[in-house]
Amino acid sequence: MTQNDPSFRFQANGLATLIGSLPVTDHSEALSLIFEHTPDIPLWPQLPSNPKEGMLSQFSEGMPGLIEEAGRTYFDIQTETFAEEMLSYFEQYLAALEDPGLLPNSPFAVSRDRAPGLFALQEAVAVNSRASGAAAGKAVAAVKGQMTGPFTLLTGLHDREGRAAYYEPAIREMAVKGLSLKGAWQVRLLAASQVPVILFIDEPALAGLGSSAFLGVSLDELGQELNEIIGAAQAAGGMVGIHVCANTDWEFLLSTSLDIVSFDAYGFFDKLVACKDALYAFLNRGGIIAWGIVPTSEKEYIEQETAESLLVRWEAQAAQLVGSSNGAWDYQSLLRRTLITPSCGTGSLPLAHAKKVLALTRDLSRLLRDKYL
Repeated sequence: MTQNDPSFRFQANGLATLIGSLPVTDHSEALSLIFEHTPDIPLWPQLPSNPKEGMLSQFSEGMPGLIEEAGRTYFDIQTETFAEEMLSYFEQYLAALEDPGLLPNSPFAVSRDRAPGLFALQEAVAVNSRASGAAAGKAVAAVKGQMTGPFTLLTGLHDREGRAAYYEPAIREMAVKGLSLKGAWQVRLLAASQVPVILFIDEPALAGLGSSAFLGVSLDELGQELNEIIGAAQAAGGMVGIHVCANTDWEFLLSTSLDIVSFDAYGFFDKLVACKDALYAFLNRGGIIAWGIVPTSEKEYIEQETAESLLVRWEAQAAQLVGSSNGAWDYQSLLRRTLITPSCGTGSLPLAHAKKVLALTRDLSRLLRDKYL
């Protein structure tokens, strides 16, 4: 990072942000909820009520070999035109890599049809920035985008016989190259409003690492693919995080070039803290923890928690990382490298529960900042 990078100006400082999905059908309503509860780091909403906003369809758009029919997306590399389409795709990739100004009119841009929330956020932040400048008001600290990660995309897409795209080299290479430029394009789009940009790579499928379903997966190859995508977004000026909503191989992820690790602290903090040495190394090189401590998985957990009870929970977890043994971290310094988030998106929750999750996220962030910063 340099002082010319928007990311240089960003400090986490226990600020609140969200994880993607919301259980509403209107993007204006979604953005109102977002700006009401997380005005410091608003994100663009993904609405599961719209099939085109699904994790696979949003970020596989424009890739050759994919067929969408009858509500199903699959790949087929046996068509007569596939080889020609793949060659054109890689030519456009090389051209856009050399000249990023080509990205908006390339297969690596996500359309308004697939991601209306992204464009709605970009426009709202631009308006907010102009209004803040005119009135000397408070501008946002950063904006947050998200994209589907390569492992989740490639294990979610299958051919007609049910074989995962991860095991088809042509599709796999196109997906990694395509996602790297889709990430760079998104960062450039959001950064046009002159605010720092955070981009989360959503990788729920990484919870399956080490299982019998993925015994043939090479962590070295997966790490290279993730770092390629991370590097492209960082080169565009963004900070890059990864979100996994369950347990995974945290030592592996902490060893990549990520800026932020987002995890379910409500249900899986013990799994992350078991990698304490790797976590300290990550923090010592400037890494940020997106502490997903507000529950989203069970309605009864949402109903029983308060911002005060979650404060106690955060302090109990943070106590395992602070103290004389590590020589560097106390509650204040740890909070300065912390974002407060829900444990996952709220798109599958009833609206009343989703609103409580948003309120808990906002209120916990305020309590922590008031107490320690």
